Amino acid sequence: MISKHLSQFYINGAWVAPIGRTTLGVENPATEEIVAEVALGAAADVDAAVAAARAAFLPWTVTPPAERIALLKRILAIYNAREDDFVAAISLEMGAPLDFARSAQFWAGQVHTESTIAAAEAFHWEELRGTTRIIREGIGVCALITPWNWPMNQIACKVAPAIAAGCTMVLKPSEIAPLSGALFAEVMHEAGVPPGVFNLVNGTGAEVGARMSSHPDVDMVSFTGSTRAGIMVAQAAAPTVKRVAQELGGKSPNIILPTADFAAAVAGGVEGCFANAGQSCDAPTRMFVPAARHDEALEIARAKAESFVTGDPQDPATTLGPVVSRVHFDKIQGLIQKGIDEGATLVTGGTGRPAGLNRGHFVRPTVFGHVTNDMTIAREEIFGPVLSILSYDGIDAAVAQANDTPYGLAAYVAGPVEDARPVARRLRAGTVNLNYPAWDTFAPFGGYKQSGNGREYAGWGIHDFCEVKGIVGDAA
Repeated sequence: MISKHLSQFYINGAWVAPIGRTTLGVENPATEEIVAEVALGAAADVDAAVAAARAAFLPWTVTPPAERIALLKRILAIYNAREDDFVAAISLEMGAPLDFARSAQFWAGQVHTESTIAAAEAFHWEELRGTTRIIREGIGVCALITPWNWPMNQIACKVAPAIAAGCTMVLKPSEIAPLSGALFAEVMHEAGVPPGVFNLVNGTGAEVGARMSSHPDVDMVSFTGSTRAGIMVAQAAAPTVKRVAQELGGKSPNIILPTADFAAAVAGGVEGCFANAGQSCDAPTRMFVPAARHDEALEIARAKAESFVTGDPQDPATTLGPVVSRVHFDKIQGLIQKGIDEGATLVTGGTGRPAGLNRGHFVRPTVFGHVTNDMTIAREEIFGPVLSILSYDGIDAAVAQANDTPYGLAAYVAGPVEDARPVARRLRAGTVNLNYPAWDTFAPFGGYKQSGNGREYAGWGIHDFCEVKGIVGDAA
């Protein structure tokens, strides 16, 4: 469904016209057709939204936690009731196959809101330590900047804990995939969010994102996106010393131990890498296998990669949709060619569209073998269905190579838990997944090194949206 509000912003409890008239076409990446126009904001639109959030903050932040939790439950109920609208919008705006749009993309917004509600109900908002009362209260006005690749996942991971903590906010969804963001604002309005608590302004990072990050009346910026953009957000935020929480890029290693169920572990790694057309910051894009079994791994990976059905996201048979844009497609094509030029073995896939597809931003599922850690495809985040397979001699070498990256968002280890656990402890990443576990929305999610700072999900997210106040002498 395409919202009727794409030409407006949601500010102070109402849909309002933007100050300017600049728009951007929203493209269906499967057909390259423009399906809608979204209004792009300017600094003055941000100023209006921040002013509304600032005025709403003090009344909202003293609202009892039980009332804030009740609001989240109303939001969740309305969100769930509009499932079909969100599934259609997400599939249209970023190319997710319909089943994936429902079972993963829409579901992520649902389950993160549920987890935040559960965490808020158990959260220690106040406690007495000696003669000091410790209070956790909302940090203030928050600028929330979310990406296109997991739109509802990231909106829910920011909005839900900010609401729970007693913050007010301005949300900027990605201008590339704004359809689901507009629907979410409609949900917030129907749920009765008090005016000014939640505001939405669409726009580019250079215009709207930069103003949100630097605004003197914003107390915190929560940003998800590339490391390059994250650096600019942090620089813009620095003069006002606001809190900056960031979930940035990744180049996640996946160590297949000698004791692993080899065929299942390699195939599972391919599946994890290619999910969401490879457009996940925590995708296991660097697979490390024992050197003696490297060629065996290539054949398993080839068969798994070639089992993916690339095509129309509206076709139930499709398991791999397009990447989000022409710019992104061209970047991926360049990196695939770089892998070939630098001497990696092209196992399957390669440049160009898959056979039979002559339009749309479809990338051939690609596997490279005999990759070394100094190659570009092992260093740069490709953000597409491209897997690099490297080899190792000994666990120490595998760990050293896995950690030899500027990123540290996620890591994976496959093998018996008693063998995988000590390896996991040595990996420099915010989340280490053993044997491709189910998604745990109560686990802390965030990165080491250039993958960001802060943690999201459930209580971890609430904590990051809180200030800690000590009232000394309050022992009564």
